[in-house]
Parts: sequence; structure tokens; C-alpha cells
Amino acid sequence: MSAGKLGSLFDHFASRAAGWSGHPLAFALAVALLVAWAISGPAFGYSETWQLVVNTGTTIVTFLMVFVIQNSQNRDARAHQIKLDELIRALGGAKNDMIGLEELTTRELDDLHEKFSTIARSARNQTAAVRRERTRRTSPGARSNITMRAPVSRRCRATTSRRATPPRRKARRKRSTC
Repeated sequence: MSAGKLGSLFDHFASRAAGWSGHPLAFALAVALLVAWAISGPAFGYSETWQLVVNTGTTIVTFLMVFVIQNSQNRDARAHQIKLDELIRALGGAKNDMIGLEELTTRELDDLHEKFSTIARSARNQTAAVRRERTRRTSPGARSNITMRAPVSRRCRATTSRRATPPRRKARRKRSTC
């Protein structure tokens, strides 16, 4: 069996297993099994074998579910990222065929990801070229139109943070030139 076919089968299985394991009936079944196991304890004398059954079962299920859940999360995250890329790129009219990307195969997601990565690189290159052109056209002194304020000295900060004085004293007080 080829790696592509195996990956496709695993994607299908993982999608189904993740959907089923998140269903309320799956939770009810798990609780019922644990209750049955606990009730059977006195019949088996709470032996080591009785304890080993639940420990082994839960370990195996947990181990397998890690791969299923990780696969689902990876696919969903990639699909969401591609959808966001499409919205940013097309702001006014996103493509309707971007709906349901989480249903695509991993290979199809890889192809779309590469397409949008190429578009992003092209946009970054165009932006950098525009910035270089603007910088080239401006004179060195005109590059920064932002006026910087001088920092307030410690004395000025201390003076401005004091409690308000009565009106009579304010008139006599010398004003700071902060």
C-alpha cells in the first residue's frame, strides 16, 4: 500500500474516530464500562488482574486517541490558516470553494498552502519595493516627520505630581517651565 493511500485512509479513519469519540453516546458508553468494571470488583476480589484490565484498556485507548486527535487538530489548524489567508488576500470577495477545506486530503491542503505562500512572498516583495522607492525619493532630513518631545525631568515630574495647593498660594508660586 502506498504512503499516499495509507495517509488518506488514516485521515478518513481519524476524522470518523474523532467525530465519534466526541459524541455524548461515546461518553455514556465509557462511563457504563467503568461502572461495570467497578461493580465487578467484589466478584474478582479486587485482584491485580481486575485492576490490570482497566489500566491496560485505558492506556491503549489513550495512546491511540492521541494520534487521532492530533491528526484532526493539525488538519483543522491548517484549513483555518488557509481560510484566513484567502480572506486577507481577497478581502472584498473570498472564494466560495475555500469553504470546507477541512474535508480536503493532506496533499490538497499542501498544494493550497504552497499557492498562498507564493502569493504572500510576492506581496512582501512588492511592499518592500514600494518602501525602497519611497525612501529613495525622500531627502535624508525629510524621512521623519515625527516631532519628539523632550523627556520630563525628575524635578518637573515631582512638581506636577504634588497635591494641589490652595488658590492663594498658587498665584504666588513660580511656574515651572516643563
